[in-house]
Amino acid sequence: MNWLINSGVWTTLINADLWQSTLRESTLLALPAIGGVIAERSGVVNIAMEGMILTGCFISVFISIHAHNAAAGLLAAIALGGAMAAVLAFAAVRLKANQIIVGVAINLVALGLTSYLNVAVWGQNGAPASCAPSGGACKSGQILTIPDWSVWQLNKIPGVGQIFFQQNPIFYLMLLLVVLAHVFLFRTKIGLRIRAVGEHPRAADTAGINVQALRYLAVILSGMLSGLAGGYLALAVSGTFNDNMTSGAGFIALAAVIFGKWTPFGAFGATLLFGFGLALWHTLQNTTGPVQDYSTLIAALPYVLTIVALAGFVGRATAPAADGIPYDPAEAA
Repeated sequence: MNWLINSGVWTTLINADLWQSTLRESTLLALPAIGGVIAERSGVVNIAMEGMILTGCFISVFISIHAHNAAAGLLAAIALGGAMAAVLAFAAVRLKANQIIVGVAINLVALGLTSYLNVAVWGQNGAPASCAPSGGACKSGQILTIPDWSVWQLNKIPGVGQIFFQQNPIFYLMLLLVVLAHVFLFRTKIGLRIRAVGEHPRAADTAGINVQALRYLAVILSGMLSGLAGGYLALAVSGTFNDNMTSGAGFIALAAVIFGKWTPFGAFGATLLFGFGLALWHTLQNTTGPVQDYSTLIAALPYVLTIVALAGFVGRATAPAADGIPYDPAEAA
């Protein structure tokens, strides 16, 4: 206990900034994780979420600058994520290509293309300065960011106010999307059909359900949420674009899908755990004293948790029966 206090770890853990940052990091992971749950429930593994987030980062910054509107940048990121997901869906559903290989290829293209465009568009110095519209006059050519909200009066509650009521509006949107995704998958007819095509596509096809159309829909929704995560990272967290700025967020989100046993609430809970690891690392980087000695070790925590989740060490987690398996309607005839 003395070590915990003297090292500064205890001070770090009770700091409201750490828990506020945990929710920020969790938002980045939860958005693609929700989409990943929907896609895998339909039978398609969207391993390309990393590339979709990264391209969402780039296009949101580019559009924010040229349209001088952060909302336009966010919408562009969502649209581009959906378009990239449509490519994945076409290859995986229509062409019946290996979903993992196609996803990895999209990630590699996204990484190389955004790195090239970063230099081609903004030069060696990178993207220009950012500006929050609420912080003063924003000049043409600056990145317009999405400022945080301070919920009136509630933000003054000691500790809790800063953690829950001084957050970016996309955080509150994410919470709503978790609930909506659960209702969509488990309380609606179309959600039941999506789960059916992910469990037994041939039986669903025999019952008159269009398996391919539902898989297209699920994958595109997944891509749109990944694009939204990219816009959030660039316009609400970083305020700029850097090469490979996602740092594996898409893969951690994929692990959260498994960790959460393919449910929206479970995936969200997993992202809180992973988000805490990321927030703790960032907090320790800015801390002086003996606790800094552990910052390098803590930096690996989110990725260690990812490996543990993917290895199934958290217990028995049964994926949808047809997850990752192409379906050919002709074979059912």
